[in-house]
Amino acid sequence: SKVVIKFAFLRAIGYTIGMEQLTNNEQRKRTVFRFRFSPLLLAVMIVGLALCAACIGLTSWQLADFIRTDLTSVYDWLKFFLLYFVAGFLAVLIVSMLVKSQYILTDKELILQFGFVKSKYAIKKIFSARVFKKSNKLTVYFDDFKTKYMVIVVREDWYDEFVKELGSRNERIEFDYVSAEEEEEWKNNKKKK
Repeated sequence: SKVVIKFAFLRAIGYTIGMEQLTNNEQRKRTVFRFRFSPLLLAVMIVGLALCAACIGLTSWQLADFIRTDLTSVYDWLKFFLLYFVAGFLAVLIVSMLVKSQYILTDKELILQFGFVKSKYAIKKIFSARVFKKSNKLTVYFDDFKTKYMVIVVREDWYDEFVKELGSRNERIEFDYVSAEEEEEWKNNKKKK
């Protein structure tokens, strides 16, 4: 009887089993690759979090002293509000970047997500992906003028899987490895121009 009630409810809202299967298939095609932060950037973020905590602590100490003395200064109330707001916002931004920085491949888009900030790129505009062996970088090239290329910053052992997933969404994407000698030659030609 539970199955009948569920089916009847789904039918009543216009939701069919076929749509549910399509949604599950779409979710399977969504691939996530975690962003790899450099040790320096991780250190800067940790120092930023420590500074946010110090700012909140110092502001709380000054607020406690302010409450014991003069409560009439609008300037001081505004200062405390802004200090809490800025320190809290930066702390939330840094934590969200540490927790949710990733590349998401869907059927139609490559999404770069840093915390709650997202950038979307159409997969149909990608024409090439290259791994530079000397610098150990994976680069994706676009055929539009606005976004010429993007360096994909994931673990090196995920490069092949990333390119395979990208190629399965757009067959016209060319993929190649660039040796150290070819990379040096390419850089020298670029400098001459």
